[in-house]
Amino acid sequence: MLDILLPIIALLSGFVLLIWSADEFTENGAKIANIFKISPLIIGLIIFGFGTSAPEMLVSALAAIEGNTGLSIGNAIGSNIFNIALVLGISAIISPIEVQGDILKKEWLFLMIVTLCAGLLLWDYRLDFRDGMILLSLLVLFFAYTFKQAKNKTHHEFDELEHCVSKSQVKKTWVMLVVGLVVLVSSAKLVVWGGVEVAKIFNVSDLVIGLSVVALGTSLPELAVSIASVLKKQHAMVVGNIIGSNLFNTIAVLAIPGLIHPSDVPIEVISRDYPTMLLLTVLLFVVAYKFNKKHVINRVDGLVLIGVFGLYMWQLF
Repeated sequence: MLDILLPIIALLSGFVLLIWSADEFTENGAKIANIFKISPLIIGLIIFGFGTSAPEMLVSALAAIEGNTGLSIGNAIGSNIFNIALVLGISAIISPIEVQGDILKKEWLFLMIVTLCAGLLLWDYRLDFRDGMILLSLLVLFFAYTFKQAKNKTHHEFDELEHCVSKSQVKKTWVMLVVGLVVLVSSAKLVVWGGVEVAKIFNVSDLVIGLSVVALGTSLPELAVSIASVLKKQHAMVVGNIIGSNLFNTIAVLAIPGLIHPSDVPIEVISRDYPTMLLLTVLLFVVAYKFNKKHVINRVDGLVLIGVFGLYMWQLF
C-alpha cells in the first residue's frame, strides 16, 4: 500500500509546485527581458528553453550513468513529441497563438536541421561518443547564432509586457527567477520519480518509461510555462520556449547518453519514435505558417496536434 501511496503523493505535490513555480518563472523572466531590453523570443529560447530542459538533462545523465540508455534516448525524443503535440496543442486550445514569421524562417529552420542531423546519427542504430560530440557542436552553433540575433535585434516586442521594474526590485526579480527555476526542476523530478515508480509496478520497459512517464514528467515545466505565458498573451515566449526546449533536447539531452554510455539504439526508436518527432516538427511549421501573412496556431490546429499525440500514445501502448 505504501509503495503506491508515496509515488502518488509525489505526483500530486509535484503538480501543485509546478503550477506555482511556472507562474513565478514566467513573470520574472518577462521582467528580466524588460530590464535588459532583451527580446522575449530570446528569453524564451535561452532562459526558458534551457531552464525547462534542465529536468531532461538531469534525468538523461542519471539514466546514462546507470546504463539505462533506453530511458535517456526515450526521454529526449519523447519530450520533443510531448512539447509540440501536447504542450503547444493545449496552449493553442486555451488561446490561439500568434507566431512571428521570423521564428519560422530562422529558429524553426535550425530545429529542423538539427532534427534531421540527429536522425542521420541514429540511423546506424548506434549512439556513441562521436555522435555526442557532433550534437554538442550543433549546440555551440545554436548559442552563437542566438546571441548574434539578440545583439542585432533592432526592435523589441514589449507592447505585451507591462512590467515596470525599479532598480531596487532588480535583485528580488533575479532571486525569484532562480527560486522559480529551482522549484520548477525539483517539482518535475518529484513527478518523474512518482511516475517511474508507478510504471515499474506494471513492468514497463526503460524505453517506454522514457517515452511516456519520464517524457511527460520532464515536459511538465514546458507545459506549465507555456500555459502561464499564453494566459499573459506572451506568444513569442510560448513558441520560443517550445522551439528552444526541443533544440536543447535534440542536441544536448540526446548527446548525453552518447558521451557517457555509448550503446545501441532500440529498433523502435527508428521505426516509430523518431518518425513521429520528425512529423511533428514539420507539422509545427505547417500549422503556424499556413502560407499567408497572419501566422496563427488556432484551436483547430491545437486539436490536430492533440490528435497526433493520442495516436502516438495508442501506438506506444
